[in-house]
Amino acid sequence: MSASLSIVIPAYNEAVRLGNTLMAVVDYLRQSWPDAELIVVDDGSTDDTATLAKEILSGAEDLRTSVITYKSNLGKGRAVRLGLLAARSEVALFSDADLSTPITEAPKLIEPIVKDECDIAFGSRALDRKLIGVHQPWRREQGGRVFNLVVRLATGLPFWDTQCGFKAFRMSACRPLVEAATVDRFGFDVELLYLAFRAGLKLKEVPVRWDHNEGSKVSVVSDSFRMLSEVGLIRQQTRRGVYDGAIRAVHELTGASR
Repeated sequence: MSASLSIVIPAYNEAVRLGNTLMAVVDYLRQSWPDAELIVVDDGSTDDTATLAKEILSGAEDLRTSVITYKSNLGKGRAVRLGLLAARSEVALFSDADLSTPITEAPKLIEPIVKDECDIAFGSRALDRKLIGVHQPWRREQGGRVFNLVVRLATGLPFWDTQCGFKAFRMSACRPLVEAATVDRFGFDVELLYLAFRAGLKLKEVPVRWDHNEGSKVSVVSDSFRMLSEVGLIRQQTRRGVYDGAIRAVHELTGASR
């Protein structure tokens, strides 16, 4: 693989587990992608997330690293988009801070983009559930299945897991869509995939290893309703033409059409 790589890790109050995560990512990049870039986006944490990230990355002088931090909690979607837009590499991959999907799974997403098989590759827990080591609580897992069914019906996206926090983007094609996206909370994945689908980009759902980690910021009830309302917002904004300019920009960049 020859493409340049940026890893983006959004983090909100992750001081307890971020240290292990960053050391694992740094070690992996040193061995596999020594020219890669690592970006941590501190989403207005009230703990020592930003300080810890800066301390650990200061010791990784052989890698390109940066910590983006701001005072207000703007949402995971905003944090991911800021990290992607700051990325200077051809391929940018974002990973949840808990590394529920091990960073060693990254080649599964990067290789299809490098080989020009797709413009976005994203991890899926649904395509091969044998790869799930530790499952979510039953209620949360069933809620995720219902949400993905609603997404398929509401958007026409032909995918079974839009919410796994492990996605890679060809930034030359996807940058206009990242710039145009508006959903800041947990429905941001759906928005980015939907815009790419509407723009005619090539998307690939990839089965990945995954383990549930305690400490999730997602509330089964309240955040599920919020995500459903965000799906409705995406549909409204589509009808109002909010995304039309970004989709045209992607067509001009890639010649894609749908």
